[in-house]
Amino acid sequence: MAYTAAPTPAGPVGSQYCVCKVELSVCGQNLLDRDVTSKSDPFCVLFMEVNGKWVELDRTETAVNNLNPAFAKKFIIDYHFEEVQKLKFALFDQDKSSTQLYEHDFLGEFCCTLGTIVSSKKITRTLLLGNGKPAGKGMITIAAQELSDNRVITLSMAGRKLDKKDLFGKSDPFLEFHKPGDDGKWMLVHRTEVIKYTLDPVWKPFTVPLVSLCDGDMEKLIKVVCYDYDSDGGHDFIGELQTSVARLCEAQDASPLELECINPKKQKKKKNYKNSGIIIVKSCKITRDYSFLDYILGGCQLMFTVGIDFTASNGNPQEPSSLHYINPLGTNEYLSAIWAVGQIIQDYDSDKMFPALGFGAQLPPDWKVSHEFAINFNPRNPFCSGVEGIVQAYSACLPHIRFYGPTNFSPIINHVARFAAQATQQETASQYFILLIITDGVISDMDETRHAVVQASKLPMSIIIVGVGNADFAAMEFLDGDSRVLHSYTGEEAVRDIVQFVPFRNFRNVPKETLAKAVLAELPQQVVQYFKHQNLPPINSEPA
Repeated sequence: MAYTAAPTPAGPVGSQYCVCKVELSVCGQNLLDRDVTSKSDPFCVLFMEVNGKWVELDRTETAVNNLNPAFAKKFIIDYHFEEVQKLKFALFDQDKSSTQLYEHDFLGEFCCTLGTIVSSKKITRTLLLGNGKPAGKGMITIAAQELSDNRVITLSMAGRKLDKKDLFGKSDPFLEFHKPGDDGKWMLVHRTEVIKYTLDPVWKPFTVPLVSLCDGDMEKLIKVVCYDYDSDGGHDFIGELQTSVARLCEAQDASPLELECINPKKQKKKKNYKNSGIIIVKSCKITRDYSFLDYILGGCQLMFTVGIDFTASNGNPQEPSSLHYINPLGTNEYLSAIWAVGQIIQDYDSDKMFPALGFGAQLPPDWKVSHEFAINFNPRNPFCSGVEGIVQAYSACLPHIRFYGPTNFSPIINHVARFAAQATQQETASQYFILLIITDGVISDMDETRHAVVQASKLPMSIIIVGVGNADFAAMEFLDGDSRVLHSYTGEEAVRDIVQFVPFRNFRNVPKETLAKAVLAELPQQVVQYFKHQNLPPINSEPA
C-alpha cells in the first residue's frame, strides 16, 4: 500500500460517533543496528488505514544511539468503537534530516487494530520486515491509556548551580519526567529541550495532559531526572528528585518552589555532599484542555446556513447539462453537497431551522440581480425546516429565478458574520456559525471576499466551500488557508484558518459519508480554537 501524508488527521464528526481520545506509548527492544560506527537512531511512525491506503498520523522524536528506545512523544488518536481502525507502527533509523521515509533505513513494523491494543492495555509483539520475516530480535511494546481526564498541567522549570559535566565548558542540561508504570518501572512522560552551555538553565514552559504525568493522581510520586546532553546519545546523569503534582502546585509566580537535585552515588561517596544543584519550579498551573465534544456536550449549538450559486455559468436547470438539473433520481451535485453536510450538522442544532440563501440570480418581479436572497422568497423568515426543508425550497425556487451573475461571495459571508457578531455579545460558548457555500466557479469579488473572510476569522464562524462541476478552483484553494495565512487587501492577516474547500468531483464515485468527513474534517478544531482564543470554557464546565 502507498504511504500518504495526511495534513491534519481528524476523525469524523457526528452524534453517531462515540469518540474518546486514546494515548499510545511506544517502546522498542533489541532493534536492528543499521549504523556502522554507532547504534541505530530510531524513530517510530504511526499510520492508519484509510480507504485501503496507509496514511501517516504522527511520528515520535528520534532516539540517538539507542536500540531500546522509550519514546517520550505519545500518539494520541480518536478511538471509534464502531469502526475497525487498522494501525501500523513502523520504525526507521534516522540517517538524514529529510522527512521522506525512503531516505531512512527500515527497522521493522507491526500492524494491528486499535481495539486489540485497547482491550489488552499493553502488548509486546515481534517487529516484521517487508517480507513478513522477523526483524532480528526486534520487539515493540505499545501501551494504551484513555485520555478521559481533560486537565492539563503547564510547568515552567529552571535550574541553579547544576553540576558541571563537560570538560571544556559548562553542562548542556535537560530534564526528563517519569511516572511509575504498572510493572513498577519508571515510565518516561516528557523530555524538555536542551539548554546549551549553562549551569543555570531556564527551560521553556511546557504543557502535558495530567493523565500522562501522574494518571490524574495529584499525590502520586513522579521522578524528575536532570541530564547533561551529549550528541552521541550517552547523556551524563546530573541528578534526580522525586515529588508529586500536589507539591509542584505549591509553586506560584511570586514564590517559586525549589527542589534539591540529588546524585545518589555522589551522596554515598562524599560526606559533605549537599546536592548537584537546585531544580526550580517557577510556576505550575492546572487547567482544562476542552475538546470539541466538551463544547457540544456543554450546550454549544452549531448554526448552519447554506449559500447556493445561481449564476448563469451553471447552465439552464431544465437541461441535463446544467449543474442545477435535477436528475430522475431527484438529485444533483448541489443537493448531494447539501445532504452530505447538512445531515451531520443538523444533529447539533436543537430547532433544526436553517437559513438557505441564494446569490447571482435575477428575482421576480423586477428581475434585479441579488447576491443575498432567501430561496423560500421570504426575506423576513429565510429558515427552512431541516435539510429536507432546504431541499424542498431549492427545488421550488429553480423555475422562478433567472440565472445571472457575477459570482459574489462577500454579501453572504457578511450576512452570516452579522449574526455571529451578535452571538459574541453573550460572551459564552453557546453558538458557532457554519456557512456552506456551494458554487460552480470563479469568485468575481475576490478582494471583498478575502476581506470578509479575514473579518469573519475573529468571529465564531467557519466557511465550507464545495466546488461543483469541472471549473478551475484555484481561487478557492487560495481562500483555504491550510498552506498559507490569508491576507485581506488591506494587508490584515486572518486570525485563524476558517475556510475548508473541497471539489465535489473528487467524491463523485465514493460513499456520501466520505464527502461529509472531508468537508467537516477541520470543523471541530476550528470550533475549539475559537473558544480557546476567547478564553471561553464550555457552558456547563467544572473548574480544573
